[in-house]
Order: sequence, then structure tokens, then C-alpha cells
Amino acid sequence: MAERVLLVGSGGREHALAWKLAQSPQIQQVLVAPGNAGTANCGKISNSEVSVSNHSILAQFCKDHHVGLVVVGPEVPLAAGIVDDLTAAGVPCFGPSGKAAQLEASKSFSKAFMERHGIPTARYGSFTDPQAACNYIRTADFPALVVKASGLAAGKGVIVARDQEEACQAVMDIMKDKAFGAAGDTVVVEELLEGEEVSCLCFSDGSSVSPMPPAQDHKRLQDGDLGPNTGGMGAYCPTPQVGQELLQQIRETVLQRTVDMMKEEGAPYVGVLYAGLMLTKQGPKVLEYNCRFGDPECQVLMPLLKSDLYEVIMNTMKGTLAANPPAWQQESSAVTVVMASPGYPGSYKKGVEITGLSQVQDNGLQVFHAGTALKEGGVVSSGGRVLTVTAVSSSLEAALRSANQGVAAIGFPGAVYRRDIGHRAIAHLNQSGCVGLTYKESGVDIAAGNKLVELIKPLAKATSRSGCNAELGGFAGLFDLKAAGFVDPILVSGTDGVGTKLKIAQACGQHGGLGQDLVAMCVNDVLAQGAEPLFFLDYFSCGRLDVDVAAAVVGGVAKACEMAGCALLGGETAEMPGVYAPGEYDLAGFCVGAVERGALLPRLGDIAEGDMLLGVASSGVHSNGFSLVRKVLERARLGYSSPAPFCRPGQTVGEVLLTPTKIYSRLLLPILRSGAVKAYAHITGGGLLENIPRVLPEELAVDLDASQWNIPPVFSWLHREGGLSGDEMGRTFNCGLGAVLVVAPLEAQGVLRQLQAHEEAWIVGSLAHKLPGAEAVVVRNLSNSLLKAGSVAAGDSGVEQNNGCHGSDGTPRKRTRVAVLISGTGTNLQALIEQAKRPSSSAEIVVVISNRPGVQGLKRASLAGIQTRVVDHKMYGSRAEFDGTIDRVLEEFRVELVCLAGFMRILTGNFVKKWNGKLLNIHPSLLPSFKGVNAQKQALQAGVRVTGCTVHFVAEEVDAGAIIAQEAVPVLSCDTEEALCERIREAEHRAFPAALELVASGAVTLGEDGHSVWKTSAQS
Repeated sequence: MAERVLLVGSGGREHALAWKLAQSPQIQQVLVAPGNAGTANCGKISNSEVSVSNHSILAQFCKDHHVGLVVVGPEVPLAAGIVDDLTAAGVPCFGPSGKAAQLEASKSFSKAFMERHGIPTARYGSFTDPQAACNYIRTADFPALVVKASGLAAGKGVIVARDQEEACQAVMDIMKDKAFGAAGDTVVVEELLEGEEVSCLCFSDGSSVSPMPPAQDHKRLQDGDLGPNTGGMGAYCPTPQVGQELLQQIRETVLQRTVDMMKEEGAPYVGVLYAGLMLTKQGPKVLEYNCRFGDPECQVLMPLLKSDLYEVIMNTMKGTLAANPPAWQQESSAVTVVMASPGYPGSYKKGVEITGLSQVQDNGLQVFHAGTALKEGGVVSSGGRVLTVTAVSSSLEAALRSANQGVAAIGFPGAVYRRDIGHRAIAHLNQSGCVGLTYKESGVDIAAGNKLVELIKPLAKATSRSGCNAELGGFAGLFDLKAAGFVDPILVSGTDGVGTKLKIAQACGQHGGLGQDLVAMCVNDVLAQGAEPLFFLDYFSCGRLDVDVAAAVVGGVAKACEMAGCALLGGETAEMPGVYAPGEYDLAGFCVGAVERGALLPRLGDIAEGDMLLGVASSGVHSNGFSLVRKVLERARLGYSSPAPFCRPGQTVGEVLLTPTKIYSRLLLPILRSGAVKAYAHITGGGLLENIPRVLPEELAVDLDASQWNIPPVFSWLHREGGLSGDEMGRTFNCGLGAVLVVAPLEAQGVLRQLQAHEEAWIVGSLAHKLPGAEAVVVRNLSNSLLKAGSVAAGDSGVEQNNGCHGSDGTPRKRTRVAVLISGTGTNLQALIEQAKRPSSSAEIVVVISNRPGVQGLKRASLAGIQTRVVDHKMYGSRAEFDGTIDRVLEEFRVELVCLAGFMRILTGNFVKKWNGKLLNIHPSLLPSFKGVNAQKQALQAGVRVTGCTVHFVAEEVDAGAIIAQEAVPVLSCDTEEALCERIREAEHRAFPAALELVASGAVTLGEDGHSVWKTSAQS
């Protein structure tokens, strides 16, 4: 079952962790508390306002919302014992215990710990008296110029002085003037070490460690390591200054020794351990420990992590890290550049608008937000370090160049940033670059290519068939047609790729299915000539060969060749540095088949008016039209990790779109050889309109009826969300038919039965005489059938989903995006759902939000295929915080209209003002009579003969908004309060949907004077 994860924190580190966690197929949702603008609406990722400082409230929140794992980003909650408290409450939490976190929380403790256990570090003294500290500085027989606040100071509590006087002044600033508050009650004075500073992090399961690639942070504000100290202005990874031998030394003498000794002292260290080191002439020495990921080191480590971060965390918590070490990208470098507010690290202005972020991400860079917030749909600054731009490339210089270009493309007036991140590493590389170059250093790894061949040789061997042995490694492949049983064959060839479906696979990290796509595109084309596919060749090109990725792709090719009955006879792997961006590759395939001369298709002379068309089901989009698909996703603001709105629950957009193309050879070859089929069209690029005429005589036209086959819901969604016309759909996509066969009317039922024994198939149309100037293909009922496909997307639930409706020109018209707020059973909600699912409706319910978990209304929404959110009011300290969270969810779903259906919370004035004219409520009386609670009881007590219900716009005054719709209900002499309530409820189920339709269609709006404004046609 997919997991819900809560991530504690709000910085760039937390955005990077959330980004990486969301890539896991085992994770359903990542909640970030409190998060930032980058985590507010990002596919699986969303923000939460739950209190993280009150551990009891947080634990209850996790239980109520089925959070299966909490990951803690910053150090303060760890030092406060959040892991201990949540674990004790039965909520799994990743990070060290409060006792283990002392390694960072108390520099005095950590220095004494290192001294006890012989872990190399600088000489030091620990002081609670400022005068004693100054005496130490003046009398030490080494340069005692590093002054540290012992407690937590957000990474800024270290001062490196130039001389003794400056060091003593730092002591006074920290201890007497409280520059870092209580963190400076104790100071540590250290020896000034000389050398390269590096960050070596590892995962630790309490017994073993798994080091991450070493990184280097840049603390100074300005280029050339000038200016004041900061929390970090950028980082790069890996550091060439730390070779494998030195990294092994660090692992043994620092990381593993620290974990061993913490375990010996009764505080097993489980989580991420960060050792800040100085590479001195005497060897590496520890400057400090951190008990979590560094920031900005995390922003360069996460893009280089190949493994599933969720799995790494679970292995760490289970104590199985040694058996399951994380995998990291090899021979790639990552650089992140921090953009800070003008004035940082001093005072700075907030609320500065930031633009150009999407453009940077479109260029393959990753922007991780830190001090950002959402304001009126845009991103503004809200902190000192505002965001980081991360680039990954085959070389450090290229990564830095890309990151700097990304920073330059962002509109952030006055932003402060460095342009020289990694300058020490580049100098190191240049200094050691006098040795002779190798082919590998130019970017081509022959050994990796050979490894790939060895991996795929047995896979190719498994595709051997009569006519060839499928042995890889020679200069060319051989095929014996006679041995394959051919007498008078004609060779048939086909070549193809998989288009921009590649981009989705690369973004999702799911490569195996592309092999089947590639084989299917070529094999299905060869079939159109009636040919049996005999052998296949593949071409894989990339900038840098990732053996695992290439093996997944080519392994998929081999499996697909087995499915198709053809041999993988050979291929080419081309490594071309500089041609492709990191992680990108391209594919091409080439298939050769053969057909006996007398069985060649199409049989144009036999095809006649009245012949029947049989359609064979596709698996979805197959491998064509993905440029348009990606554009629609961009318009809909959906990521590949987002829950797919066009399939069964639990699947992401990426998973659905990467469904492999069907291979039809084994199904169709026996039928084609029977002679019953006159022609076969592969529905590939060009869709239904372009492909069927390719196998027909010019004088015949195609008459298709889209109501005769099942259209997958993904096509309905593309049609509606992209505003695509029926003609555009038919010319771009297969619309549910992967193959179309032409057969004589007398043969149609027999062929259909053969097809249906193995696959979904239908009689979908016929051939007619083509009139001069007429279209070659007419697809009747396509728009209506696309709508119908959307209405059954709820699958086994049997409840229709909301679907788009069409204007008079047959194109989808935009529907108003509606949210419904509930607190309980949701009976009015059900009436609204029934209205919105009608094809004629102007409303689309996109989310149902409840302030109570587990209520019946949430189940109603789920059954209808509508996404749900729970914003539990008990978890918030004020109404404003609660309303703010509701507002962010509404923004996430791009809601345009809100209905309150039994929502038992009073909304704040600010919320009502923001949603003025877009917020509807229903009241069980004929307003303005009987406002407030117990309206039915008030009516009975007043002795009125008529009451009813009123739908109105919400105003700040309760039940005082402009009226949209009312329905009268007579009060009977025998009425009890219960009986009257029931009849009014029935009226509500009619009035509320009617009012929703009036507002969603624009027939009724709220005027500036606070009264309802009716269009003339609507009122009449």
C-alpha cells in the first residue's frame, strides 16, 4: 500500500527531500510542515499547517491522517526529542534520538566525545566564563581563533577570528551580548586548522554506515570566500579532493567510529550523520557534527541518489543498511547556487516577487525553494536564503555553468549569489590535469559499454528462433530464411522510435517499458504488409552511459522481441558526450520481416465497398502524440507523480502514460495467414484519420462509429482538459484502437470471434464509396463517446465521474472547477455530485474537503472518483491558520467556486472576502426568516404555514448573503421537527444543485452592491 509521509521543515533541504521522496512509487503523498511555496502544490507534495513543536498533537495528526513515516529535516526538532516522542506514540520517525542529537546540539558534548574516543579533531577548550575563554585564547600554544556557540545557532554560531583580539571580542559578543541567545551560554574555543573543508555525510542504522559522496559547502557570502559567514551560499558534489582511499579512511576513523562509540555509550545513532572535516596535513579532522542533512549539501546529494530514498530510509530504520547500500550516480557532478535576499545575512526585505522559475525548470534544472511564500498566485521571498538552483552534468565546470545560467534567468531584484561555487575543486582538477588524457576522461567509457553487452547477451540469446541464434558481439547478424520455412519470401522492413514518451520515462525513472514500445512500433508496422517479424536491431544513444538504465531499456527490448516472436539480432550503443543532457538518451529500432509473395497485404484489388472494419483495443496512448500530451499536462498543472485523474485510484500520471504499446504479431499472424483479412492498419502517428486510408484504394472512404468500441478514459481527459476537438483527437491519437482490420461482411463475425478469444475487439465501421471532395475518414459519435469514456472512469465503483461537456461546435467547453466543504454525511454533497456528472453541467467537482477525518461524505466523494482532503480543525491553534490551510488546498486544485454542504465551521472574514461571490451555502429556511441554528424549530414555533430552503452567497454576516435560489416547503399541522427537517432536506437536494448550475454557468453572479445579478435569459 502506498505510504503517506510527513516531512518536518521549511527550507531548501526539505524541498529537496520531498522532491526525492515523491519519486518513490511506494509513496502516495508527501506532506511538508510547514513547507514553502515550492512544496505547496507539486504533484504528490503539499504543505500542512500541523504544529510540529507540539509532539502530542503531531502524533495524533499522523494517526488520524494515516501518516506512516515522519522525516525530520532541521536540527531543532531532533534536539527537542521529536523522534523519541513520536516513536513512543507509535509513529515511525526517521532521525537520531534526542540523546544522539547532542552531537550537534552541544558542541561541548561533541568535543568531549571525540576526545574520549580518539576521533581526530582540533584542540579546544570549553567555557561558561567569558574571561576564562579569553585567557585561553591568549595563552594557548596554538592559534585558538575559532569561537563557537555550543548550542544550536542555525549554522551561524561559528566565528573564525583573524587575531586574538577579534577572538576575544567574539567571546564577548556570544556570551555577554547574547548574539546567539541561549546557544552561547557555553562557548568552545578551538585551534584554527588549515586545509580544505569538506562535508562527509552517511546513513547510519545504529551499527553500520553507508557514506554519501563527499560535498563542499561555501559559507562566505561573496565570491572568493569573502564577506560574512552565512548558512551556506552553495555546494557541489562530489569533491575531487577526497579520493576513494581518503574516503575509506574517513569512513573508518570518523563515521564508523562515531557510530560505534555512540552505540557503546547507550545512544545508538540512527539517521543521517554529517561530519564537517578539515583536510589537514596530518589527515582529516572533525570540525563539527550535524545530526541531519546539510543545507545546501542536501540539494546536491538528492539529485545524485539513484536509489529510492524511501527504501533507503526504511532500510536504515530496520537496521538492514549493510545488506542494502544506496546507489549513487557515478561520474556526474551536481552544483547548487543559493539566491539570497539583498541584505542577508543581516536585515532584509520580504515579499519581493520572484519570476522565471518555470523557465529554469524547463531547461532541466531543479529549483529548490527555501524562504519563499505564495502571494496572489505568485512566488515571493519570505526569508534570507530564498532558493537554490541545482544542475547535474558530466563535469563540475558544466554543472556550474548550467546552474549560473539558471540563476541568471530568474527574476529576483537585488538577489545575492555567488558565481564561483566549486572554485577550489576546479583549481584542484586543473592542477592535477597535466597527466595524459584517456578516452574515458573525454566522456566515453568502453568498459561500461562492454559491461552492458555482457549483461544483455543472455537476454538476446533467449530470443533465438528458427533462422538465427541471436548471438551478440559480431560485426553483423545473420538470418537464414530457408531455415525459417520460407519458400518465395518478400522481405519487409520497418524503423521507428518512441518519440517524446522518452521524456516521461526519463523524468519518472521508469525505463523498462520503452523496450516494448520500440519493438511494438516497428513490429506492428511490418505486420501491415502481412509479414512475420524475423529479427530486430536497436540503437541506444546517450551523453554518458548509465549501464543500469541502458540494461533496463535493452532488456525490455529483448523481452518484447520474445513476445513478438522475433530475434534480437544486434544493436548499437552510442555514447556521445555533449550531445545529450545528463540522464537523457534516445532510441531507434529496426525490424525485418518476411511474407510469402502470395500473402502480401494489403490486397487492394479485393477491398470493396461494404467491407467491415474490425478494431483491436490499444492499451492507451501507445507511443504517439506525447508532445501534445505533455502540453496538456502542463496546462492542467499535473506532474508525472500526481495521482492520475483518468484511471483507477493509486496510479500516477506517469505510470498510466508509460503503459507499454501492445504488440499484435502473435495475435494477428494466424488470422492474417488465413486469408480472411484484406488489409490491416496499424494506428500509429496520425491516429485514426491518417492511418486507415494508407491501406485502402483511393476511391473508398472509412465510416467509423466511435460508440461501438471502448475508449480508455485517458483520451476523454485529454479531450476535455486540452480543449481538443474531435478532429484533433482522431488525427493525433489511436482513441482506443491499436489496429484496424478490413474483412468481407461474411467473414466479419468469424474473425471477430478469433480476436475476442485473446483481446478486446469490435466491429467498428465499414467502407463506403468516397464522394468527390469528401473526407477519407468520418468518425461518428467521437465527441459523445469521449464524454462517455470520462463518465465511466470510476471503474468498478459503478459511479460516473465528472466529465466535460460540449458546446454547439462539438468541442469541450470549460467547466467551473468546484470544491465542496463538508463536515459529515454529505447528503447535499451527493446531490451536487449527481448534478455535476451530467454531460450538460457547467460544474466539475475537483475536490471535497472535510474538517473531520473518516466521515461518510469523504467516502461518497471517493466512490465518485473525486479527490479528497482532510484539514482537521483540531490541529490548528486559530481559525485563521485553519482557513489558511483550506485556502491553500483550494489554490492547489485551482478551484473557482466553493460550496458549503453541511460544513460546521464559521469561516473568518478574510477568507470570506477573498472568496466573495465564489462561496455558496444553503440554509434550511426561506431567508431572511429564521437565521442561525434550529431554523426548522423556529418555523414551527412561529406558526408559519410555509418555510423552505435558501441557497445564497456567503457574506461576513451569518445567513445574510445575496439569495440565489429558494424552494418553498409547506408546514403541515401534524409536522414534527424531524418530519419538517426531512422534507426541507429533500428540497435542498433540488435547490442546491440548481443554484450551483446557475452560478457555475455564469447565469447568476454577485454584483458590486452585494445583490445577485441575473442574466435575462437565466431569470426568464
